[in-house]
Amino acid sequence: MPRVPLTVKLAYTLWMLVWVPAYWVENGPANFLWICDFANFMLLAALWLESPLLATSQFAGVLIIQLVWAADFSSAILFGSHAIGGTEYMFDETRPSWLRALSLFHLWTVPLLAWLVRRVGFDRRGWRLAAAVALVLFPLGQWVGTREQNLNWMWRPFGVEQRWLPPVVFPFVAVGIATLLLFLPGSWLARRIALGGRNRQPPDSGVA
Repeated sequence: MPRVPLTVKLAYTLWMLVWVPAYWVENGPANFLWICDFANFMLLAALWLESPLLATSQFAGVLIIQLVWAADFSSAILFGSHAIGGTEYMFDETRPSWLRALSLFHLWTVPLLAWLVRRVGFDRRGWRLAAAVALVLFPLGQWVGTREQNLNWMWRPFGVEQRWLPPVVFPFVAVGIATLLLFLPGSWLARRIALGGRNRQPPDSGVA
C-alpha cells in the first residue's frame, strides 16, 4: 500500500508545474542550482518513489538552511531588519509579487519533508547524499552563475566577500563545512523525527 497519498503527490507535482517555468523565465535556469531550489526536484522524486534515502537527504540538506531563511524573513517582517541576510529579494518591489510569493516554499517544504520522513522512513546515508549533491551544486553554481547571483553564497557568504581561499577551492571547502554544520545535524533531526519520540530504531534502509 502506498505510504504517500496520491493526492499529495499530485498536489506537489502541480505546484512544480507552476514553479519551474515561472522561475525559469523570471530567474533563469542557473537559479535552480541554489541548494534549496534543487531540493524541490529531489523532493518530487522522493514523493513519487517513496524513497527514504531521497527524503532523508533533502531533510538533512535543507532543514537548517530553510530555518535560517525563515528566521531572516520573519525578522524583516516583525522588526524591519534582516537578522542574517538572504531574504532581501522578498521585499524588492521591483520583483513581481506573485514571483516572490512562489519563494514562500522555503517555509513549507521543511514540514512536508518532516512528514515524508515519518511516512517513508529514515536512511542513515541521507547526509552523504546531501553532501554529494552539494559537491556538484557548489562549484557548478559558481562556474555558471554570476557574482551578483552569488549562488549558494559561494562568492559572498552572509554578504561578506570571500577572500580567504581561491574561488576554485572555496566551494569544495564549503562542502565540508556544510556537512559538519548543516547536513549531519539535519540527519540527526531526521532520525529523531522518524522515531517520533519512541524508544526504538527508526525504519532504516541504510547501511553503517
